[in-house]
Amino acid sequence: MKFVKKALTLAIGIALTCPIISMAGNEVVIGDIDDMAGLYADVIGQGGIEAVKMAIEDFGGTVIGKKITFITADHQNKPDVGSSKFREWADKSDLNMLLGGSNTGVSLAMAKVANEKKVPFFAVGGAGSSLTNADCTPYTVHYAYDTTALANGTAKVITENGGKSWYFLTADYAFGTQLQNAATKVVTENGGKSVGSVRVPLSATDFSSFLLQAQGSKAQVLGLSNAGADFTNSLKAANEFGITKTMKPAALLAFISDIHSLGLKTAQGLYLTTGWYWDANEETRAFSKRFFSKMKKEPTMTQAAYYSATMNYLKAVKAVNTTDSDKVMAELKKMKINDFFAKGGYIRADGVMVHDMFVMQVKTPQESQYPWDYYKLIKTVKGEEAFGPLSDSTCPYLKK
Repeated sequence: MKFVKKALTLAIGIALTCPIISMAGNEVVIGDIDDMAGLYADVIGQGGIEAVKMAIEDFGGTVIGKKITFITADHQNKPDVGSSKFREWADKSDLNMLLGGSNTGVSLAMAKVANEKKVPFFAVGGAGSSLTNADCTPYTVHYAYDTTALANGTAKVITENGGKSWYFLTADYAFGTQLQNAATKVVTENGGKSVGSVRVPLSATDFSSFLLQAQGSKAQVLGLSNAGADFTNSLKAANEFGITKTMKPAALLAFISDIHSLGLKTAQGLYLTTGWYWDANEETRAFSKRFFSKMKKEPTMTQAAYYSATMNYLKAVKAVNTTDSDKVMAELKKMKINDFFAKGGYIRADGVMVHDMFVMQVKTPQESQYPWDYYKLIKTVKGEEAFGPLSDSTCPYLKK
């Protein structure tokens, strides 16, 4: 067994470091294009790579008689880099399935390549719900969460609890826009209103002018429509300027890695929506214990989703005994997803992986009982309520 594990680790290591060569159909090739060193690196990044390696090892290293090979690349938060690397792998490496990490703009560009090359694309980190609406493809699966589900959790709970007027601090690209629009819709439907917003460039170094605009709005809620390091830096600045004393911050997309970076003293009381939490039950804790032994930190929702997506893709390949994309996609949309990540999950015709979402509140330092004990459950949002009905989808190919 030790020899098998060492051989598998070596094979994966070679795939990560060697030049791209044609696999000529002798292997099942899984790719991962993600932000490996930028503002979203802690969301998936190296932890996501480790999660996929764990899934491949757990599956046995082979499927339908072929070795499973894993290759990765850094998209640098540039859509052209992500799409060109995807196209290169599809043309030269016989790529069978792609995992797309954080950044909606990059994911939208890669979804076009998925459609062109007919390669199943699991969008895990990119939140924009247009991936399964206006920008859907027959080969895109939106795993873990989207902007609709996030808004139907956090924005709804805060508005129902009295946070009626909102001002948004929004990442200045597709993700931020879609998240703000989704949250505004939910706020309005629940008797609240948006009083304004300001757009902030990615990886901003100074949030003072943006936060002063938010403070001047006199809104009750500061809607943080950003993620990763931009989210943590904007919340730290809001605390330093005393803005959180007069405005309630709303974490429209936050991960356990963000809370760990902020510390409970700064993050306490935040509401956020997640599709998964490491400390939810025995199954999540068992996976997390293995992950922690390798990464020395607890997994994020998206890192856990990387494992789940990889395993369920491989199960579909095994079930249909082929990597033919159309047959695999059909099988994926027939399967139920029942693992440590989701119970009763399923992939809809438009590509949304529907599963329950959870509104959490960050604990106070006094409430936390052990390391990484950060969340308390406020509300479980059933999958159909979180992601909305299929009838609301604007995915064009559904009408064909």
